Amino acid sequence: MNIIVTGASRGIGYELVKLFAADPKNKVVAISRNRSRLEQLKREARGGMVYPAVVDFSNKDFKRDITLQVLSHISTVDILVNNAGALINKPMEELTPDDVEKMFRVNVTSQFEFLQALLPYMGKGKLPTHIVNIGSIGGLQGSMKFPGLSAYSASKAALAGLTECLAEEFKDRNISVNCLMLGAVQTEMFEEAFPGEKTEMTPLLMAAYIRDFALTGANFFNGKIIPVAKGTP
Repeated sequence: MNIIVTGASRGIGYELVKLFAADPKNKVVAISRNRSRLEQLKREARGGMVYPAVVDFSNKDFKRDITLQVLSHISTVDILVNNAGALINKPMEELTPDDVEKMFRVNVTSQFEFLQALLPYMGKGKLPTHIVNIGSIGGLQGSMKFPGLSAYSASKAALAGLTECLAEEFKDRNISVNCLMLGAVQTEMFEEAFPGEKTEMTPLLMAAYIRDFALTGANFFNGKIIPVAKGTP
């Protein structure tokens, strides 16, 4: 299978690439803006077909890198895991326009533009292309909300809405789109936003769940917003 994972330089994305690469039939394009971490990831993949692609989704001109660094390795897309994300923990009154723009840029707008670039290469196989958007339980309507995450949660709620719309728009193109709304995971991003906080969910454990869902979820779901958290939302 031809697989793309964004946000691959650390945390869930890093572990997810290694899990996909363990199957020698998979070609995995690992996307991040951190070249050195991608090269380290390729080494740790132990001979799996991993292709690092340096793309910065906060850069509004990132689409020019897609053809050179992504589509040079694969001609079709079977699975896309949109895992790249930005999280800033600040009280609402302290958020700057740049803070809000960055989170919406990385968490929503760039996902939209990335899909536009990849769409001609999707839905070409016997099975549906499966797009898995990685959201947050904080963006799920009716879930418990936390101070300092207003812009982040709003951006993830927008990603959930985008998922539902695209699933309807792409349903006749052999493309399925779903969104996993994750609870807290002990990633570097979580630790930077919540210093000293601990959660029992590890990046590897969550990556294993996402791997399995990406491989099989399109057989059962399309346009679904699925909470993935042990606690009550």
